[in-house]
Amino acid sequence: MDLSTHYLGLKLKSPLVPSASPLSEDVDNIKRMEDAGASAVVLHSLFEEQVRSERHELHHHLLMNTDSFAEALSFFPEPDSFHVGPEEYLRHVRRAKEAVGIPVIASLNGTSVGSWTDYAKKIQQAGADALELNIYAIPTDPFLPSAQVEEAYLDILKAVRSEIGIPISVKLSPFFSNFAFMARRLDENGAGGLVLFNRFYQPDIDLERLEVDPHHILFSTPQSLRLPLRWVAILHGKVRADIAASGGIHGAHDVLKVLMAGASVAMLCSVLLQRGIAHLSQVERDMKEWMEKHEYESVSQMRGSMSQKSCPDPSAFERAQYMRAMTMYRMK
Repeated sequence: MDLSTHYLGLKLKSPLVPSASPLSEDVDNIKRMEDAGASAVVLHSLFEEQVRSERHELHHHLLMNTDSFAEALSFFPEPDSFHVGPEEYLRHVRRAKEAVGIPVIASLNGTSVGSWTDYAKKIQQAGADALELNIYAIPTDPFLPSAQVEEAYLDILKAVRSEIGIPISVKLSPFFSNFAFMARRLDENGAGGLVLFNRFYQPDIDLERLEVDPHHILFSTPQSLRLPLRWVAILHGKVRADIAASGGIHGAHDVLKVLMAGASVAMLCSVLLQRGIAHLSQVERDMKEWMEKHEYESVSQMRGSMSQKSCPDPSAFERAQYMRAMTMYRMK
């Protein structure tokens, strides 16, 4: 049975890819992911704030007390000429590449164009097979037009694309006025893959302490799959970029659904944090069992078979389904 697929120009042995999470901070965990059946791994993110913080700290220490000792300035080049940052992340990329035979996808997390995007080149030089841009931005300015928000995403992509030659995927939110239009623009501007979707961790309110709790994290549930499933199905065949489904993928049936909708890979996170890395092996076994029972010989055979383009009832992915669902509910 052929489980192989292609993502970001890489041939993968299966569609099972652990997404960015704290699990990938340990090289031994990445080895365990490979042993359990992962076909690639997305590393935890390097954040824009990390790069900026270290550069700011260097700038401070280089210039501190130079008013008293003016000659000290001559010993150092201008701070802007230094190329510093979280070197440990680069070492981690190198160690991961040396430790496993599966592709290693690095992750940069940011919200704006800036010097932090230069770090993409260092990540490529460290050996990453691809780079995922995790654009985690929540616009809150009531005077900021939506077109400007969209341009910010494109500007980040183009800035990074100009720095590196390895494939780039963009992990983004569904909150655009016309998500299909945004997906096409990202596709046209160099995104080799689209990861649907980013999860924005919502704060809670502690009623006893009367404080906002931004650290309360809820794991995804299988019900979370509906949103990425819908948009994977709508975009399949409409963009050249490969599509990765992310969010709510907990078992083999979830993986099979997103593949039929048109995804190239299925990314798992919450379920691995909850049930352990070994759960990947169970998902793969269950996939094979279902495919054998339903006489599927390969992943490519099923990919996109239930997308909007291929579905006998394309409107089922659009508003007509809402009216039908409400009618069926009243009938019950």
